[in-house]
Amino acid sequence: MLTGRRASVLAYSYISEVAFKTELWTDGACSGNPGPGGWAFVLVARRWDGMIIKQLEGRGGEQDTTNNRMEMSAVLQGLGALSRATAVTIIADSSYLTNAFVAGWLVKWQRNGWESGHKPVKNQDLWLALLEAVAPHTVTWERVKGHASSVLNNRCDQLAVHERDIHAGRIPVGTKPPPA
Repeated sequence: MLTGRRASVLAYSYISEVAFKTELWTDGACSGNPGPGGWAFVLVARRWDGMIIKQLEGRGGEQDTTNNRMEMSAVLQGLGALSRATAVTIIADSSYLTNAFVAGWLVKWQRNGWESGHKPVKNQDLWLALLEAVAPHTVTWERVKGHASSVLNNRCDQLAVHERDIHAGRIPVGTKPPPA
């Protein structure tokens, strides 16, 4: 059995070699609002040195939806792809979505009986599903500028637009998305 400084150095080395960070990148797209829409996520496990060691993409859409619903659906589907409770950073370009969690809008809406300015909060069904989906995880939210220089945000946008175009009838069902 190792004791003292040698044991702590070995423990630290082992942890730094296997530890990783989980990121969930998401985006939604809609043609018209409401209209045909698509959602997409890219789930990555990133080593401590920044290298991606595992990546999973997911996408889907609906015929008649809104952009906000697609943004929310992307997060729901991405969280559903996690096999166990984990610490995850959710990275989205939707201020509506991130502010609901970060700025405390959800807490206020719940306290006010799901009303905002004496009107029912839109998308309450998805907000409730999101609250349930994030509950087992330790979640950090980050907002990025859409259509900017973020490779993974741009990939999510590409996949969401592809799904939107399928649901709008612009491209045939079953068409593979563009390569990353």
